[in-house]
Amino acid sequence: MLCSSSQTLRHHARNDCPSPDAAGVARAADVLRADGLVALPTETVYGLAGDARSDLAVARIFEAKGRPRFNPLIVHVPDVVAAEAVAVLDDRARNLAAAFWPGPLTLVLPVREAANLSPLVTAGLDSVAVRV
Repeated sequence: MLCSSSQTLRHHARNDCPSPDAAGVARAADVLRADGLVALPTETVYGLAGDARSDLAVARIFEAKGRPRFNPLIVHVPDVVAAEAVAVLDDRARNLAAAFWPGPLTLVLPVREAANLSPLVTAGLDSVAVRV
């Protein structure tokens, strides 16, 4: 979700590693609902995830990674329907999504006005990076 400041991540890390079963997923969901962060595997790297709607969770990602706030984050979503809730997809984007999602393709698209994302996610830009 990967980061150049691994010391910072170790400093913030807890030894709470839920298993990848239903109970572990439920525990991770509880952490996310409480504006916490979770590490998760993607097809290319491990990611650091938080609720993209929460200013606190997004700020924690920037802090943990030592990432500058002018560098937008990628919003990971479960499917194209969820992507359409945060971004405006045109026909080209829909065709790319159909061909490559889920997978290692990030689309940078206009942010949907009613996306309800923390403004920190986009670094104040009118676009959002989305990935399934």
